[in-house]
Amino acid sequence: MAGKIATYAALILLSALFVFPFYWMIRSSLMPKHLLNIWPPIWWPNPPVWENYVQAFSNPFLPFGKFFKNTMILEVGMITGRLISVTMIAYGFARLRAPGKNFLFLILLMTLMLPGAVLLIPKFVFFSRLGWINTFYPLIIPAWFGEAYAVFLFRQFFLSLPRELEESAIIDGANIFQIITRIIIPLSIPVYAVITIFSFRDIWNDFMGPLLYLSSLDKYTIAVGLAFFSGQYTSEPQLQMAASVVFTIPIIILFFFTQRAFVEGIQMTGLKG
Repeated sequence: MAGKIATYAALILLSALFVFPFYWMIRSSLMPKHLLNIWPPIWWPNPPVWENYVQAFSNPFLPFGKFFKNTMILEVGMITGRLISVTMIAYGFARLRAPGKNFLFLILLMTLMLPGAVLLIPKFVFFSRLGWINTFYPLIIPAWFGEAYAVFLFRQFFLSLPRELEESAIIDGANIFQIITRIIIPLSIPVYAVITIFSFRDIWNDFMGPLLYLSSLDKYTIAVGLAFFSGQYTSEPQLQMAASVVFTIPIIILFFFTQRAFVEGIQMTGLKG
């Protein structure tokens, strides 16, 4: 009993530490400006100032609806391309017999060691010569050519699936496309959930990519728009907190609805080690 009490106490304490910054952000978003930094702090406003949310999203020069639409365009385009391309690539590394396959996979893993900053200038020059600057193409198109980390996770998961399932399908006359769509993908839902959640979070929070390739306000994403908003309202921290709360909620909702598949996928792909 004492061990259980200590375990639950530790879990509650750690949970409180992780939740506290989000609580403080919500609290600050509902405070009047002159009470934000007083000491001792006010732990909850009485009454809450809901007007902060109205003011944060009423600026006609900051079209947050457009920012959200642009972000969702990138989410759909990049996640779709990543899942399709990674499935094909990982299945090839896991199942197909080809000379030099392991060497190519090693090269693929080596790309994970390259710092992202090293590739910024070459990629920008390349896309600028294609005339893709200030479009979504430099962000969406590369996702359709695979992503090394996702390929690694999918390959590890595909290797854990019994080959007998595919051999039985081949005996029944199935081709590679049918094997992937009717056997591999249905059995791989947990790892798809992991990659989808990771990708959604990374795209939602990505600041450098959209900032580098997008130059007009009507093409900004939420991350860039929020930074632009913070620059406009540096003296209004309660409005910054209100906007941050609104744009943090979708990530939290996504995790709560997919947490079971997310945890299962992490266990099955070997991330737990």
